[in-house]
Amino acid sequence: MNYAKRAGAIFALRRLIVPVILVLPLFGSLLHLSHWQYQRLGWKTDLIHQIAKSEGAPPVAFTNNPGRFTKIFLNGIFDYSRESLLELEVRNSVLGARLLTPLILQDGKSVLVDRGWVPIQRDMSISRPDGTLQVEGYVRPSDQRNRFSAADDVARRRFFTFDAEAIGTALGLNEVSPFGVVALGPNSGYPDPVRRLPRPTNNHLGYAITWFGLALSLAAVFAAWARRRLRENS
Repeated sequence: MNYAKRAGAIFALRRLIVPVILVLPLFGSLLHLSHWQYQRLGWKTDLIHQIAKSEGAPPVAFTNNPGRFTKIFLNGIFDYSRESLLELEVRNSVLGARLLTPLILQDGKSVLVDRGWVPIQRDMSISRPDGTLQVEGYVRPSDQRNRFSAADDVARRRFFTFDAEAIGTALGLNEVSPFGVVALGPNSGYPDPVRRLPRPTNNHLGYAITWFGLALSLAAVFAAWARRRLRENS
C-alpha cells in the first residue's frame, strides 16, 4: 500500500515537470521586467535630479558639445525668412505648433531655436526683435525618425520630427548645429516660450511593483494548482 502511494506520488510529480518547464520562463521574465523597471527608476530619478540642478544653475556659454538639457545662452541674429513650424500642440482648443527659427551665430553657423508656441491660424502679431540678441534656453537633441513618423511638409515649412540637420538642409542653411535650443522666458505674447526645463514622468516604481506582483501571483496560482493535482493523485 505504501509502495502504491509512493508510486502515485512519483507519477504525479512527473506530470508536473512539463507545467513547471512552461511556467518558469514566464516567472523569470516577470522578475526580469520588474528588475529592469527598478533600474529605470534609478536612471530616471538621476535624470530628473540633473535637470533640476541645471535649471537652478545659471546658463553656461554655448559650446559645440553641450549635454542634454543643459541650460545655455548664445548670441546671434534670427533669420526670420526661414521660420518654420514644428510638431502640433493644442492649447485651450486652439491648434498650434512650435515656432522654429534659425539663429545665425557670429561665425556664420546656425542653431535652430524653438522660440515657443504659436497658433497655426493666427491673427495676432508675432514678436520678431532685430539685431544681435542673447537667447537663453536648454539643449534639445535631434529626434530619431521611425516608420510611424509623420511626413514633413517641406514646401510649407511644416516639420513633425525634430531632425536638426534634415531641417537645416531643407531650409537651405549651410552649417547647422546637430542639436537645437528651446528658448526659455516669460510670456510676453507670441511666440509663447517655455518657462522651465521639462520634467519627464517617472512611473517606473509602479511598473516594477506591478511586474513583481504578477510574478508572485503566478507563483501562488501555480503552487495552489500543483498542490491540488498532487492531492488528487495521492
